[in-house]
Amino acid sequence: MPTKYIFVTGGVVSSLGKGLASASIGSLLEARGFRVTLQKMDPYINVDAGTMSPYQHGEVFVTDDGGETDLDLGHYERFTSVRVTRQHNVTTGKVYFSVIQKERRGDYLGRTVQVIPHITDEIKRSILQVSGGVDVVIVEVGGTVGDIESLPFLEAVRQLKKDVGRDNVIYIHLTLVPFMQASQELKTKATQHSVKELRAIGIQPDILLCRTDRYLPPGIKSKISLFCDVEEEAVITAKDVESIYEVPLVFHREGLDDIIVKLLDLPARPTDLSRWEAVVERVKSPRHATRVAVVGKYVDLKDSYKSLIEALAHGGIAHDARVELVWVDAEHIERDGAATHFAGVHGVLVPGGFGDRGIEGKIEAVRYAREHGLPYFGICLGMQCAIIEFARHVCGLAGANSSEFNPLTPHPVVDLLPEQRNVEDKGGTMRLGLYPIVLAEGSRASRLYGEGIIQERHRHRYEVNNEYLQRMEKNGLHVSGVWAEKQLVEIIELPEHPYFVAGQFHPEFRSRPWDPHPLFAGFVGAALDHQGAPSR
Repeated sequence: MPTKYIFVTGGVVSSLGKGLASASIGSLLEARGFRVTLQKMDPYINVDAGTMSPYQHGEVFVTDDGGETDLDLGHYERFTSVRVTRQHNVTTGKVYFSVIQKERRGDYLGRTVQVIPHITDEIKRSILQVSGGVDVVIVEVGGTVGDIESLPFLEAVRQLKKDVGRDNVIYIHLTLVPFMQASQELKTKATQHSVKELRAIGIQPDILLCRTDRYLPPGIKSKISLFCDVEEEAVITAKDVESIYEVPLVFHREGLDDIIVKLLDLPARPTDLSRWEAVVERVKSPRHATRVAVVGKYVDLKDSYKSLIEALAHGGIAHDARVELVWVDAEHIERDGAATHFAGVHGVLVPGGFGDRGIEGKIEAVRYAREHGLPYFGICLGMQCAIIEFARHVCGLAGANSSEFNPLTPHPVVDLLPEQRNVEDKGGTMRLGLYPIVLAEGSRASRLYGEGIIQERHRHRYEVNNEYLQRMEKNGLHVSGVWAEKQLVEIIELPEHPYFVAGQFHPEFRSRPWDPHPLFAGFVGAALDHQGAPSR
């Protein structure tokens, strides 16, 4: 069977949920036994998401091979068995960078380099590059139809239908059908105009996903079908849901996977969605609940912590519990003290981040959790803050700090590795991607993971300074995980504390709703124990 291609575009407004829609389509096809992969096309000129502010772009999702990618790739991995790579996120910057390098080498033999065919050919090459060994490639085109930045990508996916065969490609367009309160009506005009814009580019959508807050009645579907030249059965309600893990079930009830299989002439196979039904049942009807404080500096934009939020939900699923998040701005702790913000919470988490703003608040949060026996989980910067706090208040190293925040600190307990000290380019130069970690026998970390050697994804530049380790270990700090090749600290814990675990890596990137990450499951279990609720 030839590889099939599904291109997902969006119209009217951004943030309609193309990433979740693409991931849900992938999950439905996997539930029928097909092998899938997913790719994101981003129109921005940045080469990757690595140097972009979380306020601009949300979190940076890190792949096994060290790619710094769009957060939608996190949805792809959480909803399917796919393991994405840096090749699964294509940007305008990456495409132009590659074409310009080829032009400089003389690969184009003196020809004038143009958007068509050279840029569009490079985009098509990127799509075909990830299509090996799978039945269906799902490609999400970022932005909205009509954006000038998206035009080369839309032209490339238009051409690809001719290249790979018309029976092997379908286009799915996600659009908005708003309900107008004043007239108490669903309005289809925005969808009509969006499809008209797409058709002007040369793409006729095969399926419409209509984002709305209620199921579309037959009359509205019929109207959209008529004006947009799409079969009525292919007008799908993309209804707002309580949990994102309901989206595949809603799409299935609307018949989306049936119409995809029909249009692509895929073999008819039964669908097994029992895994999704079990996840949704646990998310919507948990038997327990706990409250966890997340102390960060991007708390006004929750997309900055997208994978973290989902991993905490997965930790709750492991214990049949709902995890209520209390967002705490680290600078508010500096102003008010920790006790004010931690009343009624059963665990404290300090996530990753960059820069010195709010650092003293995060360190104070660590101190409060350590001294009050409150379950603590530190991730990346959260581990470094734990090292600094322990050095200052347990080891008596006054002024201890990271050289990132105070280059003149008398005790740089967190410092740059020698090979990082002369790095000037910011993009793609950190310790990135999957690294092996050896766990200490008998440690809490080894009990949680149930194995001795693990692999986790990293995204950081500064490391724990080994010159201070002996003093810290004498005072009760336990290094329970190391990168053996360079003997770098990966996991620390306090054995005498109810739950005090911190890691230099980002475990949230490898958590799945049906396979919660051990450290998140352990942390949520500890929070439930702290409040007296039974954990499983």
